[in-house]
Amino acid sequence: MQSYYSMVVAFMVQKARIRLTSTNKDSLEGVCNELKAIVDRTGVKMSGPIPLPTRHLVVPTRKSPCGEGTQTWDHHEMRIHKRLIDIEANERVMRRIMRIRLPENVYIEITLI
Repeated sequence: MQSYYSMVVAFMVQKARIRLTSTNKDSLEGVCNELKAIVDRTGVKMSGPIPLPTRHLVVPTRKSPCGEGTQTWDHHEMRIHKRLIDIEANERVMRRIMRIRLPENVYIEITLI
């Protein structure tokens, strides 16, 4: 006879944490919608996409090429958007996720927890 602990461990579901990063918000949302569609078709549980804080990288540069004259500055900014999604790790679901066509500016990181 199995103990209660071994039965609970046998039924624990492994989860996959997917972290999406991009500089383009629209393409990031498109990938999130594709992941939602896969989850809806397969019927596994999903939490997210959880928006993480947007990182702003600002680079100030002088407008004058020679360095003399008025001290006027240009500010160039790059925003990095992130999303976090937790999905039950099923072999069929993970294979479908691996086949998603990602745009060039979207980076994906999958970890099993």
